[in-house]
Amino acid sequence: MRFEGTAAYVATDDLKIAVNAAIALERPLLVKGEPGTGKTVLAIEIAQALGAPLIEWHIKSTTKALQGLYEYDAVTRLRDSQLGDARVKDIRNYIKRGKLWDAFAADERPVLLIDEIDKADIEFPNDLLQELDRMEFFVYETGETIRARRRPIVVITSNNEKELPDAFLRRCFFHYIRFPDADTMRAIIEVHFPGIKQRLVSEALRLFYEIRDVPGVKKKPSTSELLDWLKLLMVEDISPETLRERDPKRLIPPLHGALLKNEQDVHLFERLAFMARREGR
Repeated sequence: MRFEGTAAYVATDDLKIAVNAAIALERPLLVKGEPGTGKTVLAIEIAQALGAPLIEWHIKSTTKALQGLYEYDAVTRLRDSQLGDARVKDIRNYIKRGKLWDAFAADERPVLLIDEIDKADIEFPNDLLQELDRMEFFVYETGETIRARRRPIVVITSNNEKELPDAFLRRCFFHYIRFPDADTMRAIIEVHFPGIKQRLVSEALRLFYEIRDVPGVKKKPSTSELLDWLKLLMVEDISPETLRERDPKRLIPPLHGALLKNEQDVHLFERLAFMARREGR
């Protein structure tokens, strides 16, 4: 099983090497990078490229590791026992399988996405060490051990919101998705907008990277936001000449709401425009 990218996902050579190394080592692939660089989509595209089923586990701040294995609904069982429901005799009726259980029980080797693991409690990764390493876990309520039929391809994403434990990192193959350079970004744009006018792309990319390079920008625009902006530019029929204008009053690009996502960055560009007008007098 080798990953070579897909028609809908531009994978760099180092990313393909990382994915295939993780598959060969049978280690979880830990992917970090700026938001919007395609970390989550990577797992979807790996599954598509390999023809494997995809199981997604999106982590929240309240998510507990045990939820990925199973959950025992004792409250419902108690209520059913009070109502005389015959199902209470079999405790399995009150055990809900988690995403890891689904992955372990899959008929085909699946791709398991554990998305944004750094959102959970700091102990969350450690609580999954044994399960991800041994590919098995014990269900205390039924006394059975659940073992993986086939070792899933595990993709774990992180936005670096908090440090992950060393013991967890040792069990992963790590890859950092660097922000795409201009050539890679052109290839990504062509995938999403085949036949787009190259003059528009050139001017849009110039402005996009200029915005990212402005000192003090709190949230740099991402790849997904660039694609949204390009779509709006085409819908509104904004010309390359409009983007090329160097009028100090137009330092903020048209339809900037697709690129600048907080008031601090908008105010930053407004101040820069004000200073440019003063200097131009």
